Amino acid sequence: MTKKTARKNEYSENQQPLFMAFELGASKWVLGFSIGLGQKPRKRTINAADLNTLQQEIKAAKERFGLPEDATVKSCYESGRDGFWIHRYLETIRVQNYVIDSSSIEVNRKHRRAKTDSLDVESLLKLLIHYHLGEKKAFSVVRVPTEEEEDRRHLHRGFQTLKKEKTRTTNRIRGLLATQSVQMQRLDLSDRQLQAIRIWNGKSLKEGLKSRLRMEWQRVLQLREQMRELRAERRSLLKDETRSEIAQVKQLTTLRAIGPESSWIVVHEVLWRDFRNPRQVGAFVGLAPSPYDSGDSKREQGISKAGNRHVRAIAIELAWSWVRHQPNSKLTLWFKQRFGGAGKRARKVGIVAVARRLMIELWRFLQTGAIPEGALLKAQA
Repeated sequence: MTKKTARKNEYSENQQPLFMAFELGASKWVLGFSIGLGQKPRKRTINAADLNTLQQEIKAAKERFGLPEDATVKSCYESGRDGFWIHRYLETIRVQNYVIDSSSIEVNRKHRRAKTDSLDVESLLKLLIHYHLGEKKAFSVVRVPTEEEEDRRHLHRGFQTLKKEKTRTTNRIRGLLATQSVQMQRLDLSDRQLQAIRIWNGKSLKEGLKSRLRMEWQRVLQLREQMRELRAERRSLLKDETRSEIAQVKQLTTLRAIGPESSWIVVHEVLWRDFRNPRQVGAFVGLAPSPYDSGDSKREQGISKAGNRHVRAIAIELAWSWVRHQPNSKLTLWFKQRFGGAGKRARKVGIVAVARRLMIELWRFLQTGAIPEGALLKAQA
């Protein structure tokens, strides 16, 4: 490499970047451009997802600030309904983008603070510049999954959605029946059963109510069929020996208290990431403590809930299952010793601590193969 080429490369690597921030809306995007602190930002509003106009605005901003066409562009936007497709597009046009965790952004604590898209994009620009200058705690960067990793989540998330819809529908059916004094232990609203139902005065249901109950029952049957299809799809995928995440799911199911559904969610929502330490595991799930220690005031505010909401519920269910089916494990013995004689509220607090520790133990189990202390494997068939 010649001295001239070396000087050119050094200049191109250290040249002034263009900073860009997005405030994303359903119909409009507000863009903010700057080259540093103290510089009045250039703001533009474009139609949402108008990628051609976006590229034109980037080019115009470089001209406005006197930057060369090949100047580095650094951008950011808050994670939200638009997901990660914008990030992937920006990478294709060589823009270094950061997806920001919205909960990590500091806000003005005034009771009535001004909030507009224009002000928000200015704030994001300032945070991006501070981050570029070395203030890495200016915001938290979301780890963007690959398209394949993101696609794998749809199976279990779709199943969870169907499950919730089924619960809502059956609760609505039971509520409609309760208005006529009808209680059913096992819900069955076939035509024969509907005709046999009698209300408080011994009469049959009115035709309007029957019609509505038939409609709701058809929805329940449809949801059940869709859930069966998803379970069958998951069983089919578990036979694929070439995928690493399937091997992790099978490894987790070798432990007592862990079934295929919970292990599938844990692997595809949490343990697909590369964590460096146990603290990151607990923080990602949102089960990390949030102490308040200022002056003479000291109290525990509860778990942060800043992590993955899809896995917190399953983590709590796994913790209760672990305490029941792994009675001699170190984690269960700790829970019984600490909270066994406590009240119902204290045990609920304790089970959250068990859930956090259990997620860390499962992470270690997949990373090193070390079985949690005192835990037992399932008997081989």
